[in-house]
Amino acid sequence: MASDLVVVGTFNNRPEADVAKSALDAAGIMSMVLADDAGGVQPGLWEGRGVAVVVNRQDEAQAREILTP
Repeated sequence: MASDLVVVGTFNNRPEADVAKSALDAAGIMSMVLADDAGGVQPGLWEGRGVAVVVNRQDEAQAREILTP
């Protein structure tokens, strides 16, 4: 079964991903930040993999447009 979530951005750290999520939220697009950081307990675990922002597949085009500088 294919996932209905797609990655629309990968960021260097959690704060950058949170800013992107805020921009999407402001546009009415539901999104999530995915970071392999043990629930925030070990923030360095994501290092090298980045922090992803995901949205529903049907919102992908609009989300990419919002996140493109």
